[in-house]
Amino acid sequence: MQRLEDVRFRLREDALQRGINPRDVDLLLGDLLGRPLAWLVAFGETEIDAAPLEPLLARRYSGEPLQYIRKRADFYSREFYVDDRVLIPRPETELLVEAALEHAPKGGRVIDVGSGSGCIAITIERERPDLHVVSVDRSVDALAVASINRARLESRVDLVASDLMSAVRGPFDVIVSNPPYVPLGEYEELAVEVRIHEPRIALTPGPSGMEIIDLIFDQARQHLAPRGRLILEVGYGQEAMLRALASTKGFTVDAFLPDLAGIPRVVVSSVHHVE
Repeated sequence: MQRLEDVRFRLREDALQRGINPRDVDLLLGDLLGRPLAWLVAFGETEIDAAPLEPLLARRYSGEPLQYIRKRADFYSREFYVDDRVLIPRPETELLVEAALEHAPKGGRVIDVGSGSGCIAITIERERPDLHVVSVDRSVDALAVASINRARLESRVDLVASDLMSAVRGPFDVIVSNPPYVPLGEYEELAVEVRIHEPRIALTPGPSGMEIIDLIFDQARQHLAPRGRLILEVGYGQEAMLRALASTKGFTVDAFLPDLAGIPRVVVSSVHHVE
């Protein structure tokens, strides 16, 4: 047994030397003890057994994301279960949710293409219980994770196994998606945490990064309501390509929303109608 403050000091220093945020040590330690950070600081004299923490830190030092080790991630003020079957929710994706909430009419139908953890669809439904929300994914593993979160958060989202929207019928007032959009060349250069541990299928669709987005545009024409909106998250430097693709597919770009870093991140578009 060792004093908590001694354990924290030693392991936080070790993490810092390894280039890992020392806060990760505190979060894992708090999970182990079932205590919040404030308790760890206030009760440093407590004697603890730090042995169970060592394998968890070894996983973190090997590059495994903290969210997978802890089996949870925060998104839109809710806690979601995550593991290596799904992409870890990112803060910028909250902008996608906000856009969907803004454009969904009261009592409307919304579909989330690419469920993953279910964070997008479940958040939309929990924020707007008036909406009928469907979420589709071709990965049965991902749908299993989304189902866990649906139950934990008491959501009424419909989860459907489908290759994009091939297994569902419209019309939908909003089609929303955070599709894989990382070009293959950029994917090969991603940090180990992302490239090795997160599902490749959720990150890169191919050489250009636009392959799945192209298919979504094609299917959206058959699934959108007359005044519906297609809302997509895209990557850094893809605005021009997205605008060109939308025009080719007969869509009008209504807005391009920047994330907190100023990067054009979310595109809101609709089918172009000739007056």
